Amino acid sequence: MSGSLRAALRLGAWAARGRPGRRHLSEAAGGSGGADGGGGGGGSGSREAVERLVREHPVVVFMKGSPAQPLCGFSNAVVQILRLHGVEDYRAHDVLQDPDLRQGIKNYSNWPTIPQVYLNGEFVGGCDILLQMHQNGDLVEELKKLGIRSALLDAEKDQEKK
Repeated sequence: MSGSLRAALRLGAWAARGRPGRRHLSEAAGGSGGADGGGGGGGSGSREAVERLVREHPVVVFMKGSPAQPLCGFSNAVVQILRLHGVEDYRAHDVLQDPDLRQGIKNYSNWPTIPQVYLNGEFVGGCDILLQMHQNGDLVEELKKLGIRSALLDAEKDQEKK
């Protein structure tokens, strides 16, 4: 295992302990962006409204706070893991801004906790699952299926050149 990959895994473990991030994800959407559920689909927590949000982008995160300011350690860990992989273009929905959405996403996934991560409309899991995928390399492969090249691959390649 290369030094950069070991460092990234240590940083992943560091993020899982809930330490605040130091950099912004400038392009990530915050708030509950579009969670109004308009057009007869019910409220923001309705199955139809949640389905629209889950499918709106290849990478969707339901979290507490925003990528720029996560409000719990687990949400922060998810943001840090995505950042490690260079994933900056994703949709983040702050469930603390909308209690209906908070309950609706739990009902939709049949998963009781937040954060929740969706890749290509499919529920992946929460912080623990994303961290495990990061550590065992599965996240690199899942991102590749979405046409996203993990920054860890580039970091590893750069390390090999030295």
